[in-house]
Amino acid sequence: MKKKCFPLLSIFIFFFFFPFPFSNSLDYRQALSDSLLYFETQRSGRLPYNQRVTWRHHSGLTDGLEQGVDLVGGYYDAGDNVKFGLPMAFTVTMLSWGVMEYGEYIAGAGEYGHALEAIKWGTDYFIKAHTQPNVLWAQVGDGDTDHYCWQRPEDMTTSRQAYKIDEKNPGSEVAGETAAAMAAASIVFSKTNPHYSHLLLHHAHQLFEFGDKYRGKYDKSVGAARRYYPSVSGYHDELLWAALWLYKATDNQSYLNYALQNALSFGGITWAISEFSWDVKYAGLQIIASMLLREEKHKVHKPTLEQYLFKAEHYICACLNKNNGINVDRTPGGLLYTRQWNNMQYVSNAAFLLTVYSDHLRQSNQQLNCHEHSVGPDEILSFAKSQVDYILGSNPMTTSYLVGHGPKYPTRVHHRGASTESYKHNKGFIGCTQGYDSWYARPHPNPHVLIGALVGGPDKNDRFRDDRGNYVQTEACTYNTAPLVGVFGKLYGLENAEFSSKVSLVSSW
Repeated sequence: MKKKCFPLLSIFIFFFFFPFPFSNSLDYRQALSDSLLYFETQRSGRLPYNQRVTWRHHSGLTDGLEQGVDLVGGYYDAGDNVKFGLPMAFTVTMLSWGVMEYGEYIAGAGEYGHALEAIKWGTDYFIKAHTQPNVLWAQVGDGDTDHYCWQRPEDMTTSRQAYKIDEKNPGSEVAGETAAAMAAASIVFSKTNPHYSHLLLHHAHQLFEFGDKYRGKYDKSVGAARRYYPSVSGYHDELLWAALWLYKATDNQSYLNYALQNALSFGGITWAISEFSWDVKYAGLQIIASMLLREEKHKVHKPTLEQYLFKAEHYICACLNKNNGINVDRTPGGLLYTRQWNNMQYVSNAAFLLTVYSDHLRQSNQQLNCHEHSVGPDEILSFAKSQVDYILGSNPMTTSYLVGHGPKYPTRVHHRGASTESYKHNKGFIGCTQGYDSWYARPHPNPHVLIGALVGGPDKNDRFRDDRGNYVQTEACTYNTAPLVGVFGKLYGLENAEFSSKVSLVSSW
């Protein structure tokens, strides 16, 4: 699908009317660079020759060996050494969506190659993990045993048990999300690597059919995931989400028909949601479906797509505090606040969806309809920017929650690798409990800066305690940072007037 670019005039309007102009102290280009570097920190497997995070080394080189499959690669989800398939796939979907929307800005910042590498590191692993049409290896490692130890990934002695879903043990959430990730990535690679794009689509087709035909909750089949990534929303949202991504990737009407015919029974046009995350996809899929209305060929489906639109607007209005009823709470400092544990994931996702939707309204010359309020695209983008600026340090703690960015940021991130001496400098084995005694309990800052990691963030009163043991606030996750890649690219493009003036001349990725 071609992505339209708004004219330069809109950029001038954006700057003129915003009540809070861009701060010279916030470097969106550097934030973009930092955020992509974080994914290199989280790599599992044999690291490439061009690895930029040099304090990391090869790890997990026998993953899948006991099961007779090659599961080397992929990403560790957070500060532990487990590879959880569902959040990993969501991470790749959001990275891909960001590149699809804002690839020209990311390229203008010199980071397009790094963005593609971040996506491909995940999709290469998904290809390995999808060993048969109806078999997907959904997890490597066990959170329970992993959390007993504090070891850098290069020293792991914990279980590397691999867990799969199949016809007898279904997992529609992880099958659907992996299908969505591969379909979205196929769009990204369609011009630069068409053979790889076709391969991704092949897997996406099979995974969607598998997840739809053999329906079931993945955390019932993969019990080891239940304590860490339980599926609260069920699998209907992932199936709708995957169908829409496959439609975007293929223009195959059958996938759109799936999203239309199941809109009611799967909750797509009934659930009014005020959060978007690795588990709850409704707001994202409602926004994608609603944006189809701007194309003439979709007007025949207007009744159902308009119902998707109403739910999408509920989410946007909730973020803007303009619903008559349910809105997203805010801290005194203005940060969206959904829940205590790792709140920043909801903030970064909201910032991305708001940015994408503001572009949609601008391109289609529309306004957002909230309760007794009509909201323009500039106001929506202004609020999205305020959330990003809070993340980067414009907050009561004057702390950047994007690690390594700016003069003040968390230095005791809850992360095994970053908090332990580098394997390259000390190849001596660090045992399970030795890591807790020698490194976890240290009051000093981590020996390595986890550049680009978005930590869980402050509490509802904007307070933050930089303590390695305070994992609710100081642990970072791949799916926290992933949505920011596109938003940082967008804000960099707006900030750089010379580059922005050329945007309309750049073809779609």
